[in-house]
Amino acid sequence: MTETSHVVAHFSDGKLLKGTTQDFFPNRPTFHLIPEGGGQAIQVQCKLLKAVFFVKTLQGNPKRTGIPAGFIAAPAATAHGKKVAVRFKDGELLCGYTLSYMPDRDGFFLFPADPESNNIRVYVLVAAAAEVKAGPAAEALVRKVLDQRKKKP
Repeated sequence: MTETSHVVAHFSDGKLLKGTTQDFFPNRPTFHLIPEGGGQAIQVQCKLLKAVFFVKTLQGNPKRTGIPAGFIAAPAATAHGKKVAVRFKDGELLCGYTLSYMPDRDGFFLFPADPESNNIRVYVLVAAAAEVKAGPAAEALVRKVLDQRKKKP
């Protein structure tokens, strides 16, 4: 039996599609998303995406704060892999762990560092990232982004 996953597809142009999928595979160029509320399945081209968020609920977590407190001091590795930070071209920063990041691949799964996150896992499209850093470099990237945010009025 095929598993149905709740997903939020974030496109590089800022568009979002929420719904469910049963046929997302990281090595395929497309998948189908059944929109929230029903309707015809939409074929989604992965090359147009920033990331696919596999979520607990499609409503999200209104208490989301962004960078989880304690990420910098968190363990360098967990059962979900090594520590990683991704800064997307649109400025969004994701922090978590990965077992599968390789710069020459189209994408990889990131498991959120924040256990309270609505995200179960995120498939990151490398082409949409400005920077992907692992280990101590991930911590340095998070510090840099936090410092930049503090300086903005």
